[in-house]
Amino acid sequence: MFFAQPQMTPIDSILARLLALHPKRIDLSLDRIERLLAALGNPERQLPPVIHVAGTNGKGSTIAFARAMLEAAGKRVHVYTSPHLVRFNERFRLGAAGGGKLVSDDELAAALAECERANGEAPITVFEMETAAAFILFSRQPADVLLLEVGLGGRLDATNVIERPLVSVITPVSLDHAEFLGDKLEGIAGEKAGIIKRKVPVVIAPQHPEALAVIERRAAALRAPLHVAGEHWNVHLEHGRLVYQDDDGLLDLPAPKLQGRHQFDNAGVAIAALRVAGQALALPAFESGLIRADWPARLQLLSQGSLATLAHAGSELWLDGGHNPDGARAIAAALGDFEERVPRPLVLVVGMLSTKDCEGFLRNFAGLARCLIAVPIPRQDKTLPPEVIADAARAVGIPAESRDDILAALAAIVRLDLAPPPRILITGSLYLAGEVLALNETPPM
Repeated sequence: MFFAQPQMTPIDSILARLLALHPKRIDLSLDRIERLLAALGNPERQLPPVIHVAGTNGKGSTIAFARAMLEAAGKRVHVYTSPHLVRFNERFRLGAAGGGKLVSDDELAAALAECERANGEAPITVFEMETAAAFILFSRQPADVLLLEVGLGGRLDATNVIERPLVSVITPVSLDHAEFLGDKLEGIAGEKAGIIKRKVPVVIAPQHPEALAVIERRAAALRAPLHVAGEHWNVHLEHGRLVYQDDDGLLDLPAPKLQGRHQFDNAGVAIAALRVAGQALALPAFESGLIRADWPARLQLLSQGSLATLAHAGSELWLDGGHNPDGARAIAAALGDFEERVPRPLVLVVGMLSTKDCEGFLRNFAGLARCLIAVPIPRQDKTLPPEVIADAARAVGIPAESRDDILAALAAIVRLDLAPPPRILITGSLYLAGEVLALNETPPM
């Protein structure tokens, strides 16, 4: 099966030209983005109030909860996230009364072209250019809040030109992007803590002790008030509901729409961030936000679409873009809960990049997965050969084989003739998740 190549759009043409300006080596720096923003008249200084979010896992889900809660309260919310899954436009959501919408092709192409003219032939990364375009878009359309996600790291990320956000948020920190951030948890935490600003409050998700110590030291040096999970606020599951408590009181709320115990923590971070940021929301806004928040490719059940019809009759088809060991640990815990409620054989379909810890990722599913089928990620030069993934699975005790693509993997699962019908999870990469959503004809909206 071949993945169809999408037609070139004006946005694609601009991005292709920008790639020619990409530095030969990505050195994380603010120099290029600051130069470009100055040439554009510093749109980052005309943004709505910002909630700035860094971390390794859970950033997108935390932002999804915060957006849903703010919009339920009638707020206009701009959102900047990365990477996208199917369309580049997914990175830019423009706030509007009654709920936001993804930026249109024409609006985005115009903002990117403006940045391209201002930059000239100077070296620039695509992420830096798109961040400048986001600031142009967000500065020219009014909103009550901008939810701003860090792209990579924090300290030298292009989003870190924001001088004084309402609150800085750090979701769980773990090992990832070692080629840029190093392979020591303390060093990665230091990069994430680089978004902390002097005297600006910081909301901290549950962390490994080593990471928390680094973040606390940085906050103390900048006199940034800390709001740490388990110390200044708590969230837990109680009788099927989410219970959140801080010094301002207790909230008894419905369970999140997003699946998995880890989403209770992400929702708690979102609530804490909004309360610390002074967003005084009524109880119904928190309730509505929890049950309406949507974030594709995070334990997403594909019950409709082309792939769903190809899966084994009666089976469940799940999709998650998790790609590091801590992310896999959260996914595996959720699948363990599913298994307790409705037992089914679990089959993994996995594609990963060569920059990721494949064996560390798969080890979390040992004893849980019946078998694994490895696939390549289309159009990714750094995709791991499926045979390498299959070998890593066998090394941790998971029977494995490889196939050329997702359709062949699903066909192989049908031939396994498992009873009861299996629970299938496609995972290992957000790039693979995007391909799956495109193939399933259910792109994010």
